[in-house]
Order: sequence, then structure tokens, then C-alpha cells
Amino acid sequence: MAQTNDGPAVTSPTQRTQVAIIGGGPAGLLLSHMLHRDGIDSLVLERQSRAHVLERIRAGVLEAGTVDLLRAIGLGERMDREGHPHDGSAIAWEGKPRFFIDTKKYTGKRMMAYGQTEITKDLYAARDAVGGPIIDEVSNVALHALTSSKPYVTYEKEGQSRRIDCDYVAGCDGYHGVSRASIPSDVLRTFERSYPFGWLGIMSETPPYPDLCYCYHSRGFALASMRNPMLSRYYIQCDLDARIEDWPDDRFWEELKARCPKDMADSIVVGPSIEKSIAPLRSVVAEPMRYGCLLLAGDAAHIVPPTGAKGLNLAVSDVFYLTRALTETLKSSRTHHLDRYSETALRRVWNAERMSWWLTMLIHQFPDEPPFERRLRENQFDYLHVSEHVQASLAEQYVGLPFEGY
Repeated sequence: MAQTNDGPAVTSPTQRTQVAIIGGGPAGLLLSHMLHRDGIDSLVLERQSRAHVLERIRAGVLEAGTVDLLRAIGLGERMDREGHPHDGSAIAWEGKPRFFIDTKKYTGKRMMAYGQTEITKDLYAARDAVGGPIIDEVSNVALHALTSSKPYVTYEKEGQSRRIDCDYVAGCDGYHGVSRASIPSDVLRTFERSYPFGWLGIMSETPPYPDLCYCYHSRGFALASMRNPMLSRYYIQCDLDARIEDWPDDRFWEELKARCPKDMADSIVVGPSIEKSIAPLRSVVAEPMRYGCLLLAGDAAHIVPPTGAKGLNLAVSDVFYLTRALTETLKSSRTHHLDRYSETALRRVWNAERMSWWLTMLIHQFPDEPPFERRLRENQFDYLHVSEHVQASLAEQYVGLPFEGY
């Protein structure tokens, strides 16, 4: 458990920075990059090696606001060159014609398929170009004096205890990190919903199915996604106790195609997997996202089911609001945005949680579901199919709201 009060004195090397960032994934690196552009010093601590961080295969669909922000802060060149813009998503229900929700038609905005790994590469390159300090492979990170005016962080590196003095700590270290755990239990409120299934995902170097397509089937949910013109990403719903070793490639492709409309299945190009993983689905929100000098961002504060493609986009919106808050306070001593950071970020978080929950409930097969509830979900699908108003509302939520004040 991390320490949140004054611990024992640390006499080994001490560093000073304005913002100590815990976690070197995309949220932490993006925050460091944006703070640097605003003239704010930061230092990033990461538990894993850089190679390990870059091996993580995560989300790949960027909201329009995320795309615009990355361009505005100088990170859009490779994304625009190698990313794949798309204008909506298809939804198929077993035995019914699939249809396309045209997000560009309803919102005038385009989204982008560009993998989180690629964004992380771009962020590493940007931080390296200006000598941004990133200390990886650290252990025993602990946060201290978070409700004082002199917070600090201790950690170990190569067997040596070290200390960072700072003005603020940004917790970008994910669900299992020390940051959220450093908020006292009588302050932190956690809201959680676990789903009775997971997603088995596979990545292959094959031409992707042209549309992002969600498929409901009595055998379980399936999803066709993409990373680039020669990198496909597919998912199928699986049991929580499923094991990767029980799913060789041939079995995966057979099951995927069985859950897709026939014309879609016939056009899917199969090939050897280059990555395969199983992830449970859950919705989690931790409140508040600020405790004294500690501010949470990304998965440290919230998790959404991947159904709505919101996880990475929420991390980006958190970082936008957090950068604005820290820059205002550290440059002018005004705390308007800092005092409202948790409230502002959580508005977007709960909007995304609601959308992701609704879509998850709509298109997955639930074990032991009463026939009445299944027919209600089928009626929801039919209503979505015929109602332009509902499609427009879903398109707006999927593309994402603009950042407040941006």
C-alpha cells in the first residue's frame, strides 16, 4: 500500500520538478508533453521498461476531439499519414439486415483508427526530442504528504531509494497503480459494474474488414475493427474462464465467422495471429479525481468496457483538463480550473460510461437471460435501426463531445 503521509526521511538522491507523473503510458506521456509545451516541468515514473510499454496492444479508435487535439499539439503528422479515417460503424443482429450509423452524416466529424501503441511511440519520440525525463523500471513508488503544500514521491531504482519533491502529483498509473490507492478509503468512492463475460481479441497482418462492425449473435458478440490497411483486429465474446491456449487461430476464425452475417464472413481475410489476448469487461468510476495535490487521470480513475471505444479518448480528455488546471495554477496561482478538475472530467466520464454500458447491454449475449429481456433488447435494436433521431444521438456520443473550453 502506498504511503499518503510523511514517511521516513530519504537521504539518497532527491530531484525537484513541478509535476511528478506516475505512469508512463499514453496518459502520463501526453500530460508530460502538453505541460512542456506550456512551460511546466514534469518527470515521469514508469514501473515497466519502455519495450514492455510499447508491447501493450490497446485501443485504436480515436474520437474527433482526440484527433484535433493531437494535431494541435504537434502529434498528428504520422497519425494523418498512417491512420485510417472512418465515418461510422455498422451493427448487425442475427437474422436481420445490418445497417450503418453514419457518424459523419450526423455530426460532420470523422474518427480515426490509429493504435494506442503508435500514439505511445509518437509521444516517446516527442519527449526524447526535448530531453523530457522518463524514469522507467522503478519499484516501490509511494506518495507522501498529499494534503500539504510540499508533496513528494519516493521510489527505488537499481536498488537505490530516491525522492522527488514536487508541487503536484498526477496519477496516470492505471487501475492497479499506487495513485488511486493513495486516496483514503473514507474519501474515495468507487462505482463498479462487472459483466459476466470477456473479450477474446486477435490481431493479424491481413487486410481488415472495411467497416467497424458490431455483431450480435446467439453464439455471442463479435466485432471487426482495424489498425491500418494491413493490420486487422477482431474480437469475440468469451466466458470469463476462457484460456488463450484453448483458442488456436483456426478455432477463433471459425467462431468469428459463425457470428457474422454470411456476406461479411465470406469477405474476412484470415491469417496467423500476431497477438491474442483475453480481457474481462467492467465499468469502474472512482470519485473524486483529486485529493489534495494528487490528481488522477485515465484508467487510474475509470475503466469503460471497450464496446464504446472510449478508454483512450477519456484519458486524453482528462489530460486536456488536467493540463489546463495545472498550467493555470502553476503560472498564475489561480485555482479556478484546478478546483473544478474532478467535476469537469467526471461529466465526460459518466457520459462515456453510460454510452459504453448501453452498447454493451444491447449487443452481448447474457447467460441465463430471460426471454422477455432478450426481446426488449431486440426491440431496442429495431428502434435504433429505424429511428434517425436515435442514430444521430448515438453518433454524437460515439464521435465524442468537444472538450469544454477548447
